[in-house]
Amino acid sequence: MDSTPAAWADADTFLAEQLLEPDPALDAALAAQRAAGLPEIEVAPLAGKLLNLLVRLSGARRVLEIGTLGGYSTIWLARAVGEEGRVVTVEAEADNAAVARASLDAAGVGERVDIRIGRGADVLPTLVGGFDLVFIDADKESNTVYLDWAARLGHPGTVVVLDNIGRDGEIVREDSTDPKVIGTREGLRMLGEDPRFDATALQTVGLKGWDGVALALVV
Repeated sequence: MDSTPAAWADADTFLAEQLLEPDPALDAALAAQRAAGLPEIEVAPLAGKLLNLLVRLSGARRVLEIGTLGGYSTIWLARAVGEEGRVVTVEAEADNAAVARASLDAAGVGERVDIRIGRGADVLPTLVGGFDLVFIDADKESNTVYLDWAARLGHPGTVVVLDNIGRDGEIVREDSTDPKVIGTREGLRMLGEDPRFDATALQTVGLKGWDGVALALVV
């Protein structure tokens, strides 16, 4: 089979069918996002399950999410922290946050989630630290700002997940003028050079095209 975007999507669908259970609450969250006209940039189902497993594998009980959108990934995270855990999620757009709040409540995890509305650079300095896992999935131009706060608000052993690092392979271009590519390159460089992090990255293909994720520990 040829390696094409259509084949990647088909393989993603097959893997999801094998590994994920039907989930009406997540389906409803996606439907609410679509009805509200939100961009279709939420994590793929398999990536949502990966976030869920990372929280459970690390034993995280306090999770910080930067970039809520409609709450799809937030549901995966909130389920993973358990009844005693908490998720703080930061969303710049109040309309998006309203969609997320309704979906979180409908999924039965609303009490575990604190949505903070505002730009990350403004909200993050107001938070109390001690987060066990930080998921960064917001504007790529601010990746270094978010990574800096992930280290500040975390502790040794905090897991940091930086999404969308593939950029269709454009990350190799030193001459790129795309702010998202530039921000991604700067974030990856920071993960490699900043002594607060020990990191790796993986390219991915699938429903979201040619992309990837960086994983780091705060040290």
